[in-house]
Amino acid sequence: MRIIPIPCLRDNYAYLLIDDNGGRATVVDPSEVDPVVSAVEREGVALRELWITHHHWDHVGGIEGLVRLYEIEHVRGSCYDAEHGRIANQSVALGDGDEFDFGGSTVRVLEIPGHTLGAIAFVVDGHLFSGDTLFLAGCGRVFEGTMQMMSESLTKLRELPAETRLWCGHEYTVNNLRFAKTVEPDNADVLAALAEAIEIRESGGFTVPGMLEREMLTNPFLRFDHPAVAHGRDPVRVFSEIREAKDAF
Repeated sequence: MRIIPIPCLRDNYAYLLIDDNGGRATVVDPSEVDPVVSAVEREGVALRELWITHHHWDHVGGIEGLVRLYEIEHVRGSCYDAEHGRIANQSVALGDGDEFDFGGSTVRVLEIPGHTLGAIAFVVDGHLFSGDTLFLAGCGRVFEGTMQMMSESLTKLRELPAETRLWCGHEYTVNNLRFAKTVEPDNADVLAALAEAIEIRESGGFTVPGMLEREMLTNPFLRFDHPAVAHGRDPVRVFSEIREAKDAF
C-alpha cells in the first residue's frame, strides 16, 4: 500500500491510499475535488472509496464532486454522522472496533469523539489516519464533546504501537511545537522536533507522517498526565488547561 498526501485548501491534508496489487484507491477526507483528481489521474489508479474521519466542511467538501466523477463504491464514515445525516453520500456507517478490507489489508475503526461527536480514526498496516483529533504535537479543538471525552480519545490513540505512523488532517506542526515548548520549555525532544519541522516546511516538505513514539515525547496532549506536565494534578484538569491555553495561543 502506498500513501500520498494531497495538500488541500490552506493547510488541510487529504490522503490517497493505493493498493498497488489491484490498482484500487481510496481517499481519506477529500476537502476539495481538483487536488484529488490531479493525484488520482497522475497515479493512474481507480478511485473506489472515500473514508471520512468527521463531518466538518474542510474534510468532506469534495465528496459530491468525486462521486459524480468516479465509480465510488463506498463512502465510509461514523455511525453518529450517518444517524445525523452529516456526510453527503455516506453509504457505510462504522462504529468502534469495526473492520473492513482494503486491498487485502484489514482496516480497523476507532471512535475518538471530542473534536466532534462523530469523529473516527482509521488504522491500517501500522498507519493511523486521525483527522482532527490528533495532530503532530497537538490535538483538535473540543467543539462537540467534553475535555474528558477528548482526553480519553487521545489516551486510546496513544495505546497504539509505538511505531504507528500518524497522518493527521492539517499541517499545524510548527505552530503546535512552538506551543509545546511553552508547556515544557526544557524538553529537548520538543526543541529538536521544532527545529526539524521548521527546516522541513522551509524546504517545501510535509511534516507528515509522524511517529507515535515521538509524539509520546513531544505532544503535550498525549503527555497531559506525565509527571513533567501534570505535576501531580488531576489529569483531566491539566488537559483542559492545556487545551484552553492552546485555543488562545
